[in-house]
Amino acid sequence: MAIKIIMLALFFSIFIVVGISCRKASTDVNGFVLGGRKVGPWLTAFAYGTSYFSAVIFVGYAGQFGWTFGISSTWIGLGNAAIGSLLAWVILGRRTRIMTQHLGSKTMPDFFGQRYDCNKLKVVASAITFLFLIPYTASLFNGLSRLFKMAFNVDYAVCVIVMAVLTAIYVIVGGYMATAVNDFIQGLIMLVGIIAVILAVLSKHGGLMGSMAELAKVESPVMTGAYASFLGPEPFYLLVVVLLTSLGTWGLPQMVGKFYAINNEESVKKGTIISTIFAVIVAGGCYFLGGFGRIFTDDKTVLKEGFDSIVPTMLSGLPDILIAVVLILVLSASMSTLSSLVLASSSTLTLDFIGPLTKKDMDEKKKMLILRIFVAVFIIISAAIAIVQAKSRVTFIAQLMGISWGALSGAFLAPFMYGLYSKKVTRASVWVSFIFGVSIMIVQLLVSLGVLTVSGPVLTFIFRNSLYSGVFSMLFSLILVPVVSALTQGTKPKDVDNMFTCYDRFVKVHATTSLEDE
Repeated sequence: MAIKIIMLALFFSIFIVVGISCRKASTDVNGFVLGGRKVGPWLTAFAYGTSYFSAVIFVGYAGQFGWTFGISSTWIGLGNAAIGSLLAWVILGRRTRIMTQHLGSKTMPDFFGQRYDCNKLKVVASAITFLFLIPYTASLFNGLSRLFKMAFNVDYAVCVIVMAVLTAIYVIVGGYMATAVNDFIQGLIMLVGIIAVILAVLSKHGGLMGSMAELAKVESPVMTGAYASFLGPEPFYLLVVVLLTSLGTWGLPQMVGKFYAINNEESVKKGTIISTIFAVIVAGGCYFLGGFGRIFTDDKTVLKEGFDSIVPTMLSGLPDILIAVVLILVLSASMSTLSSLVLASSSTLTLDFIGPLTKKDMDEKKKMLILRIFVAVFIIISAAIAIVQAKSRVTFIAQLMGISWGALSGAFLAPFMYGLYSKKVTRASVWVSFIFGVSIMIVQLLVSLGVLTVSGPVLTFIFRNSLYSGVFSMLFSLILVPVVSALTQGTKPKDVDNMFTCYDRFVKVHATTSLEDE
């Protein structure tokens, strides 16, 4: 117990010190929200990775999908690395940084407002962001409850409150730069921690080969050994999960916002490599570990205690020092994602929602005050929802958490990505994408709660669960936006040609005349 407490105290102390030391970089809105757009490749890449992977993945998704797919769940982590990190950086990274600086936008809703010359789009996008990031943030706290109970026998509410207060302190004081520096430290802990935990857990069954042999004995609805096979018992469902958890990041404000802050072209190239390697180790490691869940527990236990019990069960019995490492690992994953979500939501609410609704322009001091107030408000609301959900098991909240990712990505992904590449995207197509993405996930919520019933093979397939409807929402919006744009060219922004001049680069060079062969 002493080891655990000492490590936690050291962990928290470092983050408070970092927050205080970074306060000079957060004296204005640009510094507080974007770090002055001067953040290097290592900090940006780790900030992206640690915001991506949280306790939701380590405890929830790794346990659930590891149980469902077995060792083939590793493909989810590799998909996250290839699509969610590598392709995201290659396709979105550079153009996001250039366009957002040219337009002067600091958030994703602000980008929609500037790029499509429509203030109402900015306000609505801000409302969607705030509404759906709160339950997603609350879900981060839920991933910690079982681990803390296992290690300390501490009440879940106490854990949530402590974590919320500490995160609020360093975000409010240090802003984006404090978050980025702490994300780097937390990322290092996650890299070391996941490797140590995998080695320790697999050693319980004789290492990798012994664990694989045990997993191959487990029977599935398809055949014996399916959980130890290359694609597992449900390959199509596996593909759906890969797409949602990988492509979905392209439309999440807290993820795309990392590209706004990176400092230069060279940093984008380096950050692409660093972020991808980080994702392979952390995400690949988490899902790989979760794939062995069936050799540590059984169907009855999972049915009674839920998927969140699988990973803690695998970790129980480890030496105290490793339990402490696991706690620090999960806390790092959760606090880094929490700080990113809090900063994204509070900044968009202040700059994109409240700002446009006020008649007078706010000065820097007033914006900074409101930003910091909403950081605290957002954390309080998220923590309260997490505690209520854990204590009362409110179905509505749990379901809302599940549809958050699909709603945000379904609404934002297509108009954001196409807006970086094509001059032909129109305001009308953006409105259609917003309405379609949110509506699909609201229908999914009603279906999941039993309020609404769908019939027919197509609708039943789409609304099977939030994963299927989320993927459908994202992929169909990628078709919907260009089609609607082609039909509504009259709603195209007038100054779009000037917006795209930011990608044109004119270079004056000295040329030496040379003799040519005749």
